[in-house]
Amino acid sequence: MSVRFTAKARTGAVALVVAAGLALGVAGCGGGGDSEDGKPKASASASASKGNDPNPSTQEGSDEILAELRGEGGLILKITSAARDAGGFVTVNGELKNDSSEPARVSLRAAGVETEILRHGPSLGGATLVDSASKKRYYVLRDTDGRPLTTTNMPRLKAGESIPVFMQFPAPPVDTSEVTFQLPSFASGTIQISG
Repeated sequence: MSVRFTAKARTGAVALVVAAGLALGVAGCGGGGDSEDGKPKASASASASKGNDPNPSTQEGSDEILAELRGEGGLILKITSAARDAGGFVTVNGELKNDSSEPARVSLRAAGVETEILRHGPSLGGATLVDSASKKRYYVLRDTDGRPLTTTNMPRLKAGESIPVFMQFPAPPVDTSEVTFQLPSFASGTIQISG
């Protein structure tokens, strides 16, 4: 005896198998998401992924501001963290905000004057950390192609708009915890390095 399925019957059978598989998958993912008080538990993978972000931005809920630097055109750079990494770097995170009533763009001068950085377009590549105690200046790091390890190609900011920014530098000696942050077209300010 031979059984023959029509194309319509095969499509229906495949759809039924797929639907059953999806239902089992959803059932396997549900439950266990709430703590004893009924509130959702924090996701371990979400917090773990923040620590592995190569391009860290400001942490949610962080109100601490290490420095607030005014720039041209009503721009304000709020530095929210300056942390040592295990690899011997310092990553500076912050928020760039247009505090004026008109659209504004970061000055091209913020990229600095080095040809190698300028050929990669607008950036914060002109930023430096100055360690007054040891009389050293630390410049933004670059990758093997000469691109600065900083926020690049920043958009024109509308009035009141803000974007997260970052810059990476070589780390000063571990006994240096206070440095002066400088960025062309912005005021300079003293910041504390953590870690």
